[in-house]
Parts: sequence; C-alpha cells; structure tokens
Amino acid sequence: MMTERTDPARRPGAPPRREAPPTFTAFGLASEAEPLAPGLHVVATPIGNLRDITIRALATLAAADAVLAEDTRVTRTLLAHYGITTPLMAYHEHSTESVRDRMVERLREGQALALVSDAGTPLVSDPGFKLVLAAIEAGIPVTPVPGASAVMTALVAAGLPTDRFFFEGFLPQKAGARRNRLADLGQLPGTLVLFESPHRLPDMLADAATVLGPERPAAVTRELTKLYETIRRGTLGELSAAFAAEGAPKGEIVVLIGAGPEDAPDDGDPDALDAALKAALAEHSVKDAASLVAARTGRKRRLVYARAVELAQAGGRSDEPA
Repeated sequence: MMTERTDPARRPGAPPRREAPPTFTAFGLASEAEPLAPGLHVVATPIGNLRDITIRALATLAAADAVLAEDTRVTRTLLAHYGITTPLMAYHEHSTESVRDRMVERLREGQALALVSDAGTPLVSDPGFKLVLAAIEAGIPVTPVPGASAVMTALVAAGLPTDRFFFEGFLPQKAGARRNRLADLGQLPGTLVLFESPHRLPDMLADAATVLGPERPAAVTRELTKLYETIRRGTLGELSAAFAAEGAPKGEIVVLIGAGPEDAPDDGDPDALDAALKAALAEHSVKDAASLVAARTGRKRRLVYARAVELAQAGGRSDEPA
C-alpha cells in the first residue's frame, strides 16, 4: 500500500512525494529513481534511436511530478519503452501564457517538472525557452539534463570544420527572404548548421548554391540515428543538382555548409570586385548583387554595396536608392 510522507524540502500545499520510489526499466532490469529536487529539469531525449538516452534522463523522467512534452504522443512512446508512468502534460508553441503561468505556479509549490521536446535537446528550435525564462524570473532552479542533439550529431559526421559553427535553425520559407538571409550568413567564419523541411530542401540548396557559390562544401544529413540514416557530402552545386533531379527526400533533415573564404581586405583587387559585381548586376538588383558578391568574397557588405551603387549609376540603372 502506498503511503504519504512529509518532505521538508517541499513547500506547503505541494503534492506529497510517493513513498514507494519511482522506477524505470533499462536493459531488462527495473531501477529505482532517486528523489528529484524541486524545480524545472530540461531533459534531452533521443532524436531517433530510443537507446540514445542517458540513465540520468530516465531517472529524471521517472521521478518528476509531471513531464511537459511538446507532443504527448511522441513522449508517451519513449516513456512506455522504459516503463515510466509519470503523468504527461502538453507544453508546445501554441500553449498560452496562462498555461505557462500554471506550470510556474506548480514549480513555486515545490514540484519537480521535466521539460522535453519531441526529440533532442529542448529549447533548440523548440518552444521551451519562454517557460525556462519564466522559471528563472520566478527564482526557480532550472537544471539541464544533457543528451542527444541533432545539431551536434550532424556536425561531427559532416566532415566539415567544427572549431567554429553557427546554428541558424530554419531559414525563411519565401525565396527572397531566404536568399537575403543566406547572404548574411555567408560572411560568418564558420560552418553553418540549418534545419530544413524535406519538401523545401531542393529549393533551399539551389538558393544556397546561387548565393554562397556552387563550390562551397556542404553536407545533407537525413534521419540521423535511425534505420535509414544517410549523409550526403559534396559541394553546394553537386548537392543542389542531385536533389533537383531526385526530388524532395523524406525524414528529418539537417544541412551543413562549410565556411566561406577568409575576409578579403577592403583594399583588395578592385578590378576583380568590379568584374564580380558587373556579372551579378546583369541578373540581380543592386541590393541582391551586393549581397551575393559580399557573401562569396567575404568583403564587408556596406563597401560592396557602395561600389555596386556606383556601377549601377554608371550603367544607367535606376534601382539604386534615391
């Protein structure tokens, strides 16, 4: 029979801890989970392979008063696999402020809540940030429980430099905004890590090849840690052509793009700059031409833009600013 006990670490009004310790099952063995300190526990979960979870994460999920999940159906499968019966509650990008306030109130009462995403580390392209911030502002402890991450998993397998990288998440859906953002990112001195929807992948790779240059090294990873995991490496031009011919793939996609050339000196070869700008101006607006050339050469965009305006005026173009 389960009985109640008083826990001095918990605030008045908080639900009592279970006398019988919670358990989880791993490797065919049931293990007891130690009591969990009150507060918000941010727990990383597998990105595909259910075995990619830590013992600490399992113990945290088992001992929590509730698990806050982006999609309870997805998380329920994970919990059931490891024999965890902790109650599930939905917390996602459409959760209202009142839902967040209720979660914070539960934390104020001394409960231990575990926050998870559908896959990987919460808060990375995930709606958990606002809850974490609210907990911090309320003086509630926030404890990270690290584990799987699609960003890091893709990065270490791509064959691109890992000493410096920039995670962008999803690019804009509209082509114009996507190209402009790629031009901004193209000047960063590190590997770019992007998430992308399968149906937009061919168009995104085509835009990346146009904006950043077809010779830039890249990798497309799909279904990482899952049965049909694939990693395609090549230049942006090669990958763009391949996916244009094959069509959109299926599954979860992470795209990585190698760093561009080192920043060119502002007093570099002016003839080379003019040639690049004239070629770009033949097909693009002044703004887009300047962005493309700046991204490809590593020159400062404001200086490239100023020269593009001069060349456009000299050629009788009228799309420069008044």
